Amino acid sequence: MYKLTTRNEKETIELAQNIESEKFPNMVICLEGDLGSGKTIFTKGFAHALGIEEDITSPTFNIIKEYPNGELPLYHMDVYRLEGRVDELGLDEYFHKGGVVIIEWSDMIQEYLPDERLEIKIKVLDDAEDARVFIINPIGRQYEELCEAVL
Repeated sequence: MYKLTTRNEKETIELAQNIESEKFPNMVICLEGDLGSGKTIFTKGFAHALGIEEDITSPTFNIIKEYPNGELPLYHMDVYRLEGRVDELGLDEYFHKGGVVIIEWSDMIQEYLPDERLEIKIKVLDDAEDARVFIINPIGRQYEELCEAVL
């Protein structure tokens, strides 16, 4: 487990870019954190590092947004509104499409997540408006190697 503090959006984006630099096909990143903690900011940084030029917004109402135009396809999910009902989404298919899956509110669908993944919990620091603590838990060899390389 790794613990990092970012002091502003720029540092959060840099963290995402560092993780993106070690990306691989079928990578799954699970983001947890309160509303406004920086899940979408992290995803924006990751997407732009992938070469995706579209504006990245939270897929709250779409559930899944696909961005096929980067170095690898990006599948950005927000499962908050699903209330754990993901059976009809074909989630498993996304985990094997050769792209990168980033899931916001992943803690709500824990039992559907792949065995190997990168879990990132984001906590807002009370004493500093833009400061965040990232608790990064690599599950599986590929994710452990990624963390050793960039954190």
